[in-house]
Amino acid sequence: MSRALVIVDIQNDYFPGGAYPLVGSVAAAERAASVLAAFREAGDPVVHIQHVWDAPDASFMRPGSAGVEIHPLVAPVGDEPVLRKAEPNAFVGTFLEETLRGIAPDQLVVLGMMSSMCVDSTVRAASELGFDVTVVHDACAAPDLEFGGTTVLGDAVHVAFMAALSDSFATLVSADDLAGARTQY
Repeated sequence: MSRALVIVDIQNDYFPGGAYPLVGSVAAAERAASVLAAFREAGDPVVHIQHVWDAPDASFMRPGSAGVEIHPLVAPVGDEPVLRKAEPNAFVGTFLEETLRGIAPDQLVVLGMMSSMCVDSTVRAASELGFDVTVVHDACAAPDLEFGGTTVLGDAVHVAFMAALSDSFATLVSADDLAGARTQY
């Protein structure tokens, strides 16, 4: 079974001290780093996604800022492609679909930030494009959100979005489960 890893927007602004820190971003990035190391060790392809918000009113992910940079825990090496995007869905305005079709993985593994926005949008699109998608749920993070005067804590936001994705769009696994499953190939 062939597989490819897509790392969505694990960028400095989502960490403590960044412009838009997420709940659990450090722990999620550490798990993402372990998955990335396993993919590199196996020689499986890795694609990095970097969100760039090039608008005058952008509050984070601004071009040229330290916050827009991919976090050092998952920084690309060698010829690993980095696709820049401006929309939540990593397939919009990028060559992600063409890149993945060229790789032709049996399994597309996705992890990253934000569970409630870019991960969700990208996973749904990948599924609708016919990819067999697996999400590493504990290598993703979400923000606290507010709706109708109610604050929804980031952990609850994350769980709700993972539950929705697991309903029809993806198989969800932990970083440890993914590492264990790889030994069976």
